[in-house]
Amino acid sequence: MAAIQSRSNRSGILTRQQAGAHYESQARHFLERKGLRFIAANVHSRGGEIDLIMKHGAVIVFVEVRYRRSNHFGSAAASVTRRKQQKLLHAASYWLARTSGSFDTVDCRFDVLAFTGNEIEWLTNAFTADV
Repeated sequence: MAAIQSRSNRSGILTRQQAGAHYESQARHFLERKGLRFIAANVHSRGGEIDLIMKHGAVIVFVEVRYRRSNHFGSAAASVTRRKQQKLLHAASYWLARTSGSFDTVDCRFDVLAFTGNEIEWLTNAFTADV
């Protein structure tokens, strides 16, 4: 079987997965410097994924990390559509159920940490479970 060339062989260019991992790491460190505590990363469920789960005091924070090279087609924060929000809500509900919780029993919020070019935008409580 022939080897498949990876796009990562092009010097200086990150694959989509590498870029995602880089910005999720940047987001984690940014939030830790702001006083949040890391719980988990890349939590998968059927139909969705949560980039970061953090804790801010007693509040569980589900974080969506977004990156756009520029705001030519809109900011990174603007790319969190209603459909994406619903996927995040589903994934968070699944994670809470696995940890013996629910939106009714656990104080939680949904944040977006958006990287647009060199700008960082932290939207706390960007949307709610009432979407």
